[in-house]
Formats: sequence, structure tokens, C-alpha cells
Amino acid sequence: MAEPSKIKARTWPLDGARRAAVWLPDGLTESANRLRGIVSEWLIAEVAPGRSLPWLPVAFGCGIALYFTAEREPAWWAACAFALVSIAIAVAARRRPVGFPLALGLAALAIGFCVITLHTWRIAHPVLQSATWTAQVKGFVETREEREKSDRIVVRVHSFDAARIKEKPERVRVSVRKGTAPAVGDYVAFKAHLSPPLAPLRPGGYDFARAMYFQEIGASGYVLGKIRTEAPEAKPSLWLRYASFIDAMRDGMDNRIRAALPGDRGAIASALITGKRDAISAPVNDAMYISSLAHVLSISGYHMAVVAGIVFFFFRAVLALSPSLAVRRPIKKWAAAAALLAAAFYLLLSGAEVATQRSFIMVAIVLIGVMIDRAAITFRTLTVAAFCVLLLAPQAVVHPSFQMSFAATLALVAIYQYGMPGGPFWRADHDTKLGARVALWGGREAIALLLASLVAGLATMPYAAFHFHRIAPYGLIANLLAMPVVSAMVMPMGILGVLAMPFGFDAFFWRLMGVGLDWMIGVAVWVTSLPGSVGYMPAFGIGPLLLVTLGLLLMCLLRTPLRWSGAVVAVVASLWAINAPRPDVLVAADGQSAAIRGVGGRLSVLASGRDTFAVKEWLAADGDARKPGDASLKAGVLCDAIGCTARLADGKIVAFALSAEAFAEDCTRAVAVISPQQVPASCAAALIDRPAWRAQGATALFWNGEKFEQQVARPPGIDRPWARAQAGSSQNDSTPTIRRPVVPDATPAAESLEAGD
Repeated sequence: MAEPSKIKARTWPLDGARRAAVWLPDGLTESANRLRGIVSEWLIAEVAPGRSLPWLPVAFGCGIALYFTAEREPAWWAACAFALVSIAIAVAARRRPVGFPLALGLAALAIGFCVITLHTWRIAHPVLQSATWTAQVKGFVETREEREKSDRIVVRVHSFDAARIKEKPERVRVSVRKGTAPAVGDYVAFKAHLSPPLAPLRPGGYDFARAMYFQEIGASGYVLGKIRTEAPEAKPSLWLRYASFIDAMRDGMDNRIRAALPGDRGAIASALITGKRDAISAPVNDAMYISSLAHVLSISGYHMAVVAGIVFFFFRAVLALSPSLAVRRPIKKWAAAAALLAAAFYLLLSGAEVATQRSFIMVAIVLIGVMIDRAAITFRTLTVAAFCVLLLAPQAVVHPSFQMSFAATLALVAIYQYGMPGGPFWRADHDTKLGARVALWGGREAIALLLASLVAGLATMPYAAFHFHRIAPYGLIANLLAMPVVSAMVMPMGILGVLAMPFGFDAFFWRLMGVGLDWMIGVAVWVTSLPGSVGYMPAFGIGPLLLVTLGLLLMCLLRTPLRWSGAVVAVVASLWAINAPRPDVLVAADGQSAAIRGVGGRLSVLASGRDTFAVKEWLAADGDARKPGDASLKAGVLCDAIGCTARLADGKIVAFALSAEAFAEDCTRAVAVISPQQVPASCAAALIDRPAWRAQGATALFWNGEKFEQQVARPPGIDRPWARAQAGSSQNDSTPTIRRPVVPDATPAAESLEAGD
């Protein structure tokens, strides 16, 4: 009886298609019915048993993303109730062929929303609300980073004393003078200038405060004077002792590597082995990003796969030297177990970032599949990896590392699943003389590398454009030239260096590793020097990014010709992103910096204050290659002792006022007045003054020819753990206003780049 029910389920959409097309002429009716019947068959195939599994982590991630759009923090009990009800609906609909996949997706979404809500509730901690110059801090050092101009540490606070500060942060991140950072696990005491976590530098920009909240950091700043190491007033936790052991191991390896390889070669080699990548010089770091080789610096799927692969084949080759073992024992499974242990050690050694966690989970699934004789490079592998990462760190879904990592992996798995397209000269089943010769000389591997680089680059391009506002036109060339050397020489020599380190013979392998790194750095610098090597992309909203993500999912997860609808969606998203409007006026969250778009269509800086971090971000988001100190940024700007003015493209004046004398003049002639002070209420112009930017943060104004439309970083009504509503501000009006809201006089100071990134 099962077969007739299947036939009935498959013919129902076709019958509906016929009924829907009766109004067409006879010839068109038949064609329309045939087309709709084909589409119906495709749709039925896409919802067949097992086909919806890869969509579950997508729905789970959508639930997490939905959480971040809420104005107020959801109640944990409401999120749990939503998840339980959705699960009950899915169970009740399990026999419905159409309703069950939809109910299952709703349940996954609700569970994702519940998981991130519970995670936020679990890590709840105080966040500094105003700056202080007099904070006396004592605590244990948990992490330490070496940077180009300074060092940075994260301290678990044991004792905190600051005047007029009610909050006691559980963890703080501070910058210290270069070379003075204490070791992980030390109990330290210091005086520091601390500020609240940095808010977005522009509406829609990266939210530093949110990222720091989920790192459980409640304040950041820098140490004043000397940092002292003291006897601990409390016993360090087990986790801290583990972190101290791992950091000491990483420091030991880092010192050995950089003793043999000074400069950027040693810094990159250490980044590949230990995950410490903060000592790379700015020019080389920029060249790596511009050439699309920056993924080499972040330990992710490629590195984990290379390490596991080398260990796997080495152990299997050694065991195969014994004929009795090779014939009678499962040496392939033994080699997989050894590779799994090596990958786990690499995970711990490298710091276990999100990309590394995802990579380890996927590699572990592959190796476990080898041990139990199951194919592992499938969408199921990626599904399990996504669920594991999102359960451990649900906030990662809004982080560029997670997005780019999974986008590239999804595209590569899709290519592997569907079969790599190719010509007759590299296909494995092509048995011509020329095809065999090309295969012998590595033609198949070269084309596979070319295709993999192209696919991964295209998959990650939208996310790089959204978060970093640039794309790499020559990234494919750089990866083709550099990655074979990295795979065949750099990583193997690095593994041999680690193995030889206990015996004291590691320097030889580090030097060989350095030869390969010289080639990679040379490729990066050469590609950066090519004309048009940097493709700048103006900032666009979250809408195009979500749409292009849908297009990528359709292309990768659908298996019928319906997947090509994803290409159409991606093209529409690209056009939307390219045509995104750009602001005419930008004001920083501290009111000290402002920029205006003038007659030439480029930004000019009215004022930049002492901290140019905001201006740097504005230029990058505008697709502008200029630096904050560029003289052209003052084009069209007229300044005197009491302020500055500049004109919009239509000639309207925007003023930056510094005194009461300037207010009297600018309020009558300018369409907008920006000021770090409070402007008199009688001013007729649109105002972004002290009460306004304190309440709403960074502001962007769009001139429509008659008035300004406004976007703000902190819209009224927002009250989240990382962005608390200010006491006394109106929470009933959800519409931002350019006029001053009534708020108390409390200004959080902006953080520097060292403290905020």
C-alpha cells in the first residue's frame, strides 16, 4: 500500500497545476502544465526524507540571529516555552509531508533562539557604564597578546576600586607597554584608565561592545604606570592553571621559532603553529589581506586538514612497512586515531578559536568516519559541525570568522558532493594518452586547486565586502601561486619542527619553513603591487547580505535544477548592495568627529578629534582608500577658532560648532549643526549635539533634498546587556530624532583602536 500513496503525493501538485492553468490558450496550457509539473517534481524531490537535514542548522542560526534583533532582552522562560511549543508542533505534524519540514524548521529556529537566550543569561556580568581614570584593579591574567605597538592582557578581576563607579567588571582588557605584559596565570595589580566597551563607530557597523560582552569583558582601557606582580589573594581556578600551562607551551614554541626565523617570517611561522599572529608587521599583514592570503594566518580548516592528513599518511606509511600489520590489522583506522589526537593537540595549542573549533569538529567527523568505515565528506558532516559550534558559542553566528568559514566550507562540500566539473584533460575516467599525461604531471590536482580557490573565494566575497569593505580581485592568482608551497613545504616543515623540538633539532626545519614563507610573503607583496589590487566596496546593509546568503544556500543545498534560482537571488543581492545609499553626514559616538559628503561625492572631515579610529572606519565603509591624515579630507572645509563649515552636494551648509558664538551664526545659515557641546534650544537647524550623541551614539544623516533622514547606532528603545538604555531617556518613542532627547549628563569616553578591536 506504500507505493500508491507515493504516487498520490507526487501527482497532487501536478493536478493543481492543471487546474490553475485552464484559463490559458490550449497550446500554452499544455506547456504551462508540463513546466509546473516538472517544478512540482523538483519540489517534491527537495523535501524527500533526509533532504531537509542540512537546513536545520540554517534555521537554528536564524533563531540566533533573530535574538540579536530584539530591542529588549528576551525572558529565558519565554524562550524556553517557545522552543517546547515548537517541538510539540513538530512532533504532532510528523506524518504530514509538507507540514512536518516546516514545523521542524520552526522548532530549530525556536531552539536556536532559546539557546542564545540561555547562553546570555548564563554569562550575565556587569558592564562599565562610564569612564574612570582611577580604577585600582587586582586579578589573574587570563590571556596575553603581543601586538605591533603594545601588548594586551585580559584580567579576571578579584579586587576593583574606582570612584563613582557602581559596576565591578568581572574581566577587563587593558593595553600595556610593549614587552611588559605579565604571564598568563600571574596575579597582578595596577591602576588603569577604563572605558565602557566601544559602541559601533557608525550605524550598522561592527558592534565591539556586543563582541566583548560575549567574551565576558566588562571594560577596556590601558594601564597607568607600572603593572605589579603580587602574591595571589585567592587560589587560581583549574581552568586558569590549564590556560597558564598552554600559554607557557605556546610561548616556548614561539620563542624557539622566532629565534630561528626573525622578523615577519618567524611571526607568520608562529601564527601557523601556535596561533599567535599579533606580531606580524602592518605592511605584511595588509599585503596578506589584500592578496586574499590572510586565511593562512588564521588556523582553520585548511591547517587542521593538512596537519591531520600529514599525520594520517605518515603513520599509515610507517605501519605499512610491516607486511603482517598491513594485512592483518586495520592500520588505516590506527592512522586515523593518531591523526585525531594530533588534530586535538593542534586545537588546544592554537587557542581554539571558532574557526579552529569548526575545523576540528569536521576533521574529527571525517577521521571517525574512517574508523567506522563511513563516508564523511558530506552535508551531514557540515551539519553536525555547525550545530556543535553554535551550541558551544551561539554568538558566533554574527561574527565574520564563522560566516566566512562556513560559507567556504559549504561551497567546497557542495562541489565535492555534486562532482567537480571539468574538461577532458583532468577527469579521472579519461583514459586518453594526453589525459593520462596531464594526470601524471598533476593536472587534475592543479585544476582541483584552481576550482577550490575560485569557489571558496566567491563564497566568502560577500562577507568580506560586508565586514571589511573590500574584495581581492587577484586572490585567485595569489592562492594558486602560494598555497601549493604552503601545503607541500611550509606546513610539513612546521610539523617536523614541532616533533624535533624536544630533541633540539627544530631550527633546521624552521629555516626550511622560512624558505616557503619567503615565497608566500613575496607573492602577497607582488599581488598587492598590481594595479587595482584592492577592490573597495562601500558599506551596505544587512538585507543584501541575508539575501546573498539565501542564494548561496539554495545553490549549495538544493540538488535539482531549482538550485540555480540561488544564482538569480545572489545577482539581485549584489545589485542591491552596489546601489546602497551612502550617508551625507557622519557623526562619531563621542561628538568629537564629523564628516560630510561634498560636491565631489567624497567625504570631507569637519573635525576628527584626537582619536581618528572613527574616521578610518568611515573611509573604509565608504570604499575610500584615503587615510585619516590625507590632506584631501579637508577639501571644501572652512575652519576658524570657533568651528568649521562645509557644503553638501547641493550647496547646503553643515556646521561643526565649538562655541556659543558659533551657535548664533550657524543656527541661522546651516541645515545641520554638529557640536561636542549642548546647542541652545532656539537653534533652527537640525542638531546633533551633546545630548543627542550621548543618547543615540554614532549618527548617519541622509539628505533627500528637503530634510535629513537619520540612522543611529543606538535607536531609542534598545536595552540589551551590552547596550544598556540610559536612565531618564524615553523608551516609549521608537522613532529616532535629530532633535535633542532629554538624557542625563553622563558621557562614556570612546576607546582607542588598541582597546576596541
